[in-house]
Amino acid sequence: MNNTNNEYSKALFLLALENKTIKEYADCLENIKAATKEAPEYLEYLFSPAEPLSSRLNAIDEAFASFPENIVSFLKLLCENGRIRELPALIEDFFDLKRIYENSIIAEVTSAVELTDSQKLRLQEKLSKMENKNIIAVYNIDKSLVGGMKIEVGGKTLDGTISKKLSLIKGAMNG
Repeated sequence: MNNTNNEYSKALFLLALENKTIKEYADCLENIKAATKEAPEYLEYLFSPAEPLSSRLNAIDEAFASFPENIVSFLKLLCENGRIRELPALIEDFFDLKRIYENSIIAEVTSAVELTDSQKLRLQEKLSKMENKNIIAVYNIDKSLVGGMKIEVGGKTLDGTISKKLSLIKGAMNG
């Protein structure tokens, strides 16, 4: 995936994830892929600067009227930004993201301070090994934790916060 394509594909995938429509979007993209393979001149028409942009956008509206609004908007954005020729690669990128997601789980990481990129990478690698899945990490900051972090992944809570450690010590002392 080139970096720009990655951003377009990732944005569409995140919309699908947020709307819980990954399968629906994947089905639509499969249909678009097949249609543009059968008629590659359609992408050339949508890319053609000789045609007014409004005509090209109307053609997208007409051809994909039964598709979800986000898919149509995605196609129109590609057309407006002169990237519609890259649609086949973008569709493949979407399916790459889908394959990764299907073997993934979400880990919610709450820490007292922002983690560095290298800390995030190391944490994701450890969690991935622990869960035997790809990890999609969501990071939150909670200054009330004082230090350490709390991780919720795969139905488990891993609490390495200073608050939790102090609570355990207090419990042992009162014990």
